[in-house]
Amino acid sequence: MQEDDDLSLFQSAVRGVKPISHDRADTGKAKADRQRLNTLRQAATLKTDSITVDGLSDLFVIDVGAEDELYWARDGVQDSQLRKLKAGQVPFEGSLDLHGMSVEKAREILWDFFAEAAKMEVRCVRVTHGKAARKDGKRPLIKSHVNTWLRQHPQVLGFTSCLPRHGGAGAVYVLLKRTMMDGRDE
Repeated sequence: MQEDDDLSLFQSAVRGVKPISHDRADTGKAKADRQRLNTLRQAATLKTDSITVDGLSDLFVIDVGAEDELYWARDGVQDSQLRKLKAGQVPFEGSLDLHGMSVEKAREILWDFFAEAAKMEVRCVRVTHGKAARKDGKRPLIKSHVNTWLRQHPQVLGFTSCLPRHGGAGAVYVLLKRTMMDGRDE
Protein backbone atom coordinates (compact mmCIF):
# COMPACT_ATOMS: atom_id res chain seq x y z
CA MET A 1 0.00 0.00 0.00
CA GLN A 2 3.08 2.22 0.05
CA GLU A 3 2.53 2.95 -3.67
CA ASP A 4 -0.97 4.29 -3.03
CA ASP A 5 0.41 6.62 -0.36
CA ASP A 6 3.11 7.92 -2.72
CA LEU A 7 0.59 8.49 -5.49
CA SER A 8 -1.85 10.31 -3.23
CA LEU A 9 1.00 12.42 -1.76
CA PHE A 10 2.15 13.36 -5.29
CA GLN A 11 -1.39 14.20 -6.42
CA SER A 12 -1.97 16.43 -3.41
CA ALA A 13 1.42 18.15 -3.99
CA VAL A 14 0.65 19.03 -7.63
CA ARG A 15 -3.02 19.94 -7.10
CA GLY A 16 -3.83 23.15 -9.00
CA VAL A 17 -0.73 22.98 -11.23
CA LYS A 18 -1.44 23.52 -14.92
CA PRO A 19 0.46 21.44 -17.47
CA ILE A 20 2.76 23.29 -19.89
CA SER A 21 1.20 23.63 -23.31
CA HIS A 22 4.46 24.15 -25.30
CA ASP A 23 7.73 22.25 -25.56
CA ARG A 24 10.21 25.17 -25.91
CA ALA A 25 12.14 26.76 -23.05
CA ASP A 26 12.45 30.53 -22.71
CA THR A 27 16.19 31.18 -22.41
CA GLY A 28 15.66 34.85 -21.65
CA LYS A 29 17.88 35.76 -24.57
CA ALA A 30 16.52 38.61 -26.67
CA LYS A 31 15.96 38.06 -30.37
CA ALA A 32 18.79 39.36 -32.55
CA ASP A 33 18.15 42.76 -34.07
CA ARG A 34 19.01 41.86 -37.68
CA GLN A 35 19.12 45.46 -38.92
CA ARG A 36 21.46 46.53 -36.08
CA LEU A 37 23.72 43.52 -36.70
CA ASN A 38 23.96 44.32 -40.42
CA THR A 39 24.83 47.95 -39.63
CA LEU A 40 27.57 46.82 -37.23
CA ARG A 41 28.94 44.34 -39.79
CA GLN A 42 29.09 47.03 -42.46
CA ALA A 43 30.79 49.46 -40.08
CA ALA A 44 33.39 46.81 -39.18
CA THR A 45 34.34 46.31 -42.82
CA LEU A 46 34.85 50.01 -43.54
CA LYS A 47 38.47 51.09 -43.70
CA THR A 48 39.33 53.75 -41.14
CA ASP A 49 41.99 56.38 -41.69
CA SER A 50 42.62 56.91 -37.98
CA ILE A 51 45.91 54.98 -37.93
CA THR A 52 48.66 57.21 -36.60
CA VAL A 53 52.19 56.84 -37.90
CA ASP A 54 53.68 56.40 -34.39
CA GLY A 55 52.55 52.77 -34.25
CA LEU A 56 50.44 53.17 -31.11
CA SER A 57 46.97 51.71 -31.50
CA ASP A 58 43.80 52.92 -29.81
CA LEU A 59 41.65 50.16 -31.29
CA PHE A 60 41.77 48.26 -27.98
CA VAL A 61 42.35 50.31 -24.83
CA ILE A 62 42.87 48.49 -21.54
CA ASP A 63 40.50 50.16 -19.06
CA VAL A 64 41.97 50.65 -15.60
CA GLY A 65 40.49 52.07 -12.41
CA ALA A 66 41.59 55.31 -10.75
CA GLU A 67 43.33 53.48 -7.88
CA ASP A 68 44.55 50.47 -9.90
CA GLU A 69 48.29 49.78 -9.63
CA LEU A 70 49.92 49.40 -13.04
CA TYR A 71 52.68 46.82 -13.62
CA TRP A 72 53.98 45.38 -16.89
CA ALA A 73 57.25 44.03 -18.27
CA ARG A 74 58.28 43.04 -21.77
CA ASP A 75 59.38 39.41 -22.21
CA GLY A 76 63.03 39.01 -21.24
CA VAL A 77 63.11 41.82 -18.67
CA GLN A 78 64.37 40.49 -15.34
CA ASP A 79 61.92 40.44 -12.43
CA SER A 80 64.63 41.95 -10.21
CA GLN A 81 64.76 45.03 -12.47
CA LEU A 82 61.01 45.56 -12.16
CA ARG A 83 61.12 45.02 -8.39
CA LYS A 84 63.80 47.72 -8.13
CA LEU A 85 61.74 49.99 -10.38
CA LYS A 86 58.61 49.47 -8.22
CA ALA A 87 60.61 50.15 -5.05
CA GLY A 88 61.82 53.45 -6.50
CA GLN A 89 65.44 52.23 -6.57
CA VAL A 90 65.96 53.14 -10.23
CA PRO A 91 66.27 56.94 -10.31
CA PHE A 92 64.15 58.62 -12.97
CA GLU A 93 66.00 61.14 -15.11
CA GLY A 94 63.00 62.83 -16.68
CA SER A 95 59.39 63.50 -15.86
CA LEU A 96 56.32 64.23 -17.96
CA ASP A 97 52.91 65.42 -16.73
CA LEU A 98 49.92 64.62 -18.95
CA HIS A 99 47.25 66.04 -16.60
CA GLY A 100 44.41 67.84 -18.34
CA MET A 101 45.50 67.01 -21.88
CA SER A 102 43.29 65.51 -24.56
CA VAL A 103 44.07 61.91 -25.49
CA GLU A 104 45.50 63.02 -28.86
CA LYS A 105 47.74 65.69 -27.28
CA ALA A 106 48.93 63.28 -24.56
CA ARG A 107 49.84 60.71 -27.20
CA GLU A 108 51.84 63.22 -29.24
CA ILE A 109 53.67 64.62 -26.18
CA LEU A 110 54.44 61.12 -24.84
CA TRP A 111 55.90 60.00 -28.19
CA ASP A 112 58.09 63.13 -28.41
CA PHE A 113 59.18 62.68 -24.78
CA PHE A 114 60.39 59.13 -25.45
CA ALA A 115 62.21 60.24 -28.61
CA GLU A 116 64.04 62.90 -26.55
CA ALA A 117 64.81 60.35 -23.80
CA ALA A 118 66.33 58.02 -26.42
CA LYS A 119 68.61 60.78 -27.71
CA MET A 120 69.83 61.45 -24.17
CA GLU A 121 70.13 57.71 -23.34
CA VAL A 122 67.81 58.04 -20.36
CA ARG A 123 67.18 54.74 -18.55
CA CYS A 124 64.11 55.62 -16.46
CA VAL A 125 61.43 58.33 -16.59
CA ARG A 126 58.27 59.17 -14.68
CA VAL A 127 55.01 59.75 -16.55
CA THR A 128 52.21 61.36 -14.54
CA HIS A 129 48.88 60.42 -16.07
CA GLY A 130 46.64 61.29 -13.12
CA LYS A 131 43.86 59.17 -11.67
CA ALA A 132 40.89 61.16 -12.97
CA ALA A 133 38.32 59.59 -10.68
CA ARG A 134 35.40 60.75 -12.82
CA LYS A 135 31.99 61.65 -11.43
CA ASP A 136 30.23 59.83 -14.28
CA GLY A 137 31.77 56.55 -13.05
CA LYS A 138 33.77 55.96 -16.22
CA ARG A 139 37.39 54.81 -16.16
CA PRO A 140 40.26 57.33 -16.22
CA LEU A 141 40.87 58.11 -19.89
CA ILE A 142 44.53 59.24 -19.94
CA LYS A 143 45.61 56.58 -17.43
CA SER A 144 43.97 53.82 -19.49
CA HIS A 145 45.52 55.08 -22.72
CA VAL A 146 49.00 55.48 -21.20
CA ASN A 147 48.75 51.92 -19.83
CA THR A 148 47.94 50.69 -23.35
CA TRP A 149 50.47 52.84 -25.23
CA LEU A 150 53.41 51.95 -22.97
CA ARG A 151 52.87 48.24 -23.73
CA GLN A 152 53.13 49.02 -27.47
CA HIS A 153 56.04 51.47 -27.49
CA PRO A 154 59.20 49.73 -28.77
CA GLN A 155 61.45 51.66 -26.38
CA VAL A 156 59.55 50.66 -23.19
CA LEU A 157 60.94 47.64 -21.34
CA GLY A 158 58.48 47.84 -18.45
CA PHE A 159 56.57 50.14 -16.12
CA THR A 160 55.06 50.18 -12.66
CA SER A 161 53.00 52.59 -10.58
CA CYS A 162 55.08 55.02 -8.55
CA LEU A 163 55.69 55.27 -4.84
CA PRO A 164 53.22 57.63 -3.09
CA ARG A 165 55.81 60.42 -2.88
CA HIS A 166 56.20 60.35 -6.69
CA GLY A 167 52.49 60.21 -7.56
CA GLY A 168 51.34 56.74 -6.48
CA ALA A 169 48.61 55.29 -8.70
CA GLY A 170 48.55 58.58 -10.66
CA ALA A 171 52.00 58.08 -12.22
CA VAL A 172 54.30 55.36 -13.52
CA TYR A 173 58.03 54.76 -13.55
CA VAL A 174 58.98 53.68 -17.07
CA LEU A 175 62.10 51.61 -17.79
CA LEU A 176 63.48 52.41 -21.25
CA LYS A 177 65.84 50.71 -23.65
CA ARG A 178 69.09 52.54 -24.12
CA THR A 179 70.56 52.76 -27.57
CA MET A 180 74.31 52.67 -27.21
CA MET A 181 76.03 55.67 -28.71
CA ASP A 182 79.21 55.21 -30.76
CA GLY A 183 82.38 54.95 -28.70
CA ARG A 184 80.60 54.23 -25.43
CA ASP A 185 81.79 51.29 -23.35
CA GLU A 186 79.46 49.46 -21.02
